[in-house]
Amino acid sequence: MSAGTVLRQVAAVRTPDGAVLHAVVDGADDAPVTLVLAHGWTLAQAAWDDVAELLTPRIAAGELRLVRYDQRGHGRSTWGRYADDVGELSIDQLGADLGELVDELAPTGPVVLAGHSMGGMTIMCLAAARPELFGDRVRGVALVSTSAGDLAPPGRTRAERLQLKLAPGMVSVAIGGARVLERLRELLPPTHPRHRTLVRELLYGADATDDMVRAGAEIMHATTVRAFAAFYPALGEHDKRRELAALTSVPVEILVGDSDKLTPVRHSRHLAEAILGASLHVAERTGHMLPQERAGLAAEAIGRLLVAAAADRLPA
Repeated sequence: MSAGTVLRQVAAVRTPDGAVLHAVVDGADDAPVTLVLAHGWTLAQAAWDDVAELLTPRIAAGELRLVRYDQRGHGRSTWGRYADDVGELSIDQLGADLGELVDELAPTGPVVLAGHSMGGMTIMCLAAARPELFGDRVRGVALVSTSAGDLAPPGRTRAERLQLKLAPGMVSVAIGGARVLERLRELLPPTHPRHRTLVRELLYGADATDDMVRAGAEIMHATTVRAFAAFYPALGEHDKRRELAALTSVPVEILVGDSDKLTPVRHSRHLAEAILGASLHVAERTGHMLPQERAGLAAEAIGRLLVAAAADRLPA
């Protein structure tokens, strides 16, 4: 392989319940460290493309092996046992999926994990379920625009109580009418100015470019209504605020935008307080889509974790 060339492989990881996780692996198998990137709700592995591009020189130099994958029910990954009934779907399941993916695609050597939004929650679930991985196999973690819990409406107002009461039924209606809803979405595609305006207001900060918003809107538009509806209650039920101990055994970088409406800064501050030694970075004029909006900041934080992981190689 010539200098500057990146070896790319496409992988399919089958989970115990029959789901197939679609992954793309860049870099040589003997690279000193493997980085696994987990994306957020209604997104796909492409949400990390801007960060991956900045890391490409490390991959080409043989310093890094990069794994990006689609979460269960997103992108090209399948649903497994939830194909017919999503009633028991949880973020814990995504944590188990991540463990299977690491076991299959990075069976030896140091690993760094980075997760955006639901992807960060996925890492927390893995840490709670398999703490022995952290400090041994997993040598660093980046938690980007994410939360350890307390995402459901508190139910203080009448509107919030109604939202909590109706949420399960809304999910059933959305899944049952997915085909109709998909057709309605076609009437307002990402190319429509109103679509992009809505996405910008909800997910992006003041400095986001039109190209960023359009790219993010296209990734989300490619996600099915079923994925949107099925994971909504799972996000509200996610709570690992008292199960973060394993993360204290590795370097942790926490990043969040000061304008994040989905996982506001208070969630990242809680993480920084709960994870001893973690570094918190609050990006100005930045929304929820930090891997796009501040790709350089994310790449730098991940880079620090990679250097530490490679320098501290222990027998795997």
